[in-house]
Amino acid sequence: MNSETSLSEENPNEGSLEPLDPRPEIYPGEVFANVADFDTGIRQLVPIYDELLAALLRCIPVTSKRILELGCGTGELSLKLLAHCPEAELVALDYSPRMLSVCQDKIEAAGYGERVRWIEADFGNLATLNVRIAPHQGFDVCASSLAIHHLSDPVKLKLFKWVRQNLSPGGCFWNADPVLSETQALEAVYQAVREEGVKAQGITLEKVRAKCGQTIPQGYSGPDRLATVLEQVDLLKSADFAPVAIPWKHYGLAVFGGICQAI
Repeated sequence: MNSETSLSEENPNEGSLEPLDPRPEIYPGEVFANVADFDTGIRQLVPIYDELLAALLRCIPVTSKRILELGCGTGELSLKLLAHCPEAELVALDYSPRMLSVCQDKIEAAGYGERVRWIEADFGNLATLNVRIAPHQGFDVCASSLAIHHLSDPVKLKLFKWVRQNLSPGGCFWNADPVLSETQALEAVYQAVREEGVKAQGITLEKVRAKCGQTIPQGYSGPDRLATVLEQVDLLKSADFAPVAIPWKHYGLAVFGGICQAI
């Protein structure tokens, strides 16, 4: 599995005479210096973003009543979860106050405010401390998108175990995330596909990335710490999810997860 990226790799200017990165510092997952750019910008960086979220939603029973979302960001998945599960109450968790503010405004504007509880916290920290946040009966669903890949592999395992402990028997966990390519040859393929998708929109990666901020570690999260989808399936098995599945994969993106059986 991937080792955690070192600080020297994350700051190439350290110990050199090169000018410091002038971009504003942002939390992992915020991506853009201006949070208002996120909803448009993420669809430029990830052209099949909506397809990714739709694939995750298909795995979630519409009858779900208690949902935990890890890394709710600006609320794009949150809105879809609330519409997909009309009887559900959602706990939306993120460590970025500015992302939570955008998410909350968006949820309130859609008329879903009374169905959501907000938590500003680092889910890596909650998992490491094993803090239970579920109601007595547990969550029916835990969902996450574009967030967990910021954790190192050992913390991913802690998080998967923590998620399982906060789910009700029969509850499910589904994660939509970028994944590490299995070989260097496949990495070239994945990158080519991504660049083709960006160019098809009439833009370039360089233009989109110009709006990005400088990612700095926050809590247990840092710049991308990808693992292959099969490595993460093994982590889910180690966390006692059964069965586990990869219902959707598109080159360097995947939806994967598992079911919490009765202990």
